[in-house]
Amino acid sequence: MAIAFLVLVTIALIYVASRLHGSAPREASPVAEQRTLERIRPAGAVYAGETGAAAMAAAAEAARAAAASQVAFGGSTDGELIYTNACAACHGSGAGGAPKLERAAWNARLAQGMDTLIRHAIEGFQGSAGLMPARGGNPALTDEQVEASVRWMVDHLQ
Repeated sequence: MAIAFLVLVTIALIYVASRLHGSAPREASPVAEQRTLERIRPAGAVYAGETGAAAMAAAAEAARAAAASQVAFGGSTDGELIYTNACAACHGSGAGGAPKLERAAWNARLAQGMDTLIRHAIEGFQGSAGLMPARGGNPALTDEQVEASVRWMVDHLQ
């Protein structure tokens, strides 16, 4: 009888131990934790007051620096390469009021001077004929690359 009692106690202890083990919280997987953190990460930030303005300015500067660090076309100042890959989409077809490489379309613009043409290409310009996005819509272009492409376009007017 003593042996039967000990067997029953052993079985009861095994059962209780297995129930306790099953109810213990499992260790979280680091990968699952990372995915959860990415899903609940805030979508944006709130900039309020003077500290918010400073944070917003710092974020804008960081974005400009990141764009500047990724120079387009390997930093090449080959005007034809830049025109073909960045400018021809609009200036080849006249999309958005962009002047084609025809002297008649450029006469009034050329009268303003080369510096004005280059400044409008770098900073962007909205005129009565259409819109010139800053840097041709490619923020990775440097000032020198934009200037090279404008000079190439003016040299190749028909």
